[in-house]
Amino acid sequence: MTKENNQNNLKQIMDNLLLINLFTVIFLAIFFVFAIIMQLNGIFIFIDFIQSVWNPLVVPLITVLILGALVNGINSWWRRKWLSQEEDI
Repeated sequence: MTKENNQNNLKQIMDNLLLINLFTVIFLAIFFVFAIIMQLNGIFIFIDFIQSVWNPLVVPLITVLILGALVNGINSWWRRKWLSQEEDI
């Protein structure tokens, strides 16, 4: 029972981290659109900030988000395939 609880706790922690990651990426995307609009109005401080945090922050966040979605999809597919094979036996 403890092993199952540990797996559920780990999955819950990973789900929460990926959810925080998702909302951070959404917030940064909205901020990026805001920065572009401000740049068109002649205020460059916001676009400069986005450019300074793009490689060290935004790219890894997007990478983790995509990787998490892929791992989740592969895991879901694998579990469905495994369950269907158990039903065939």
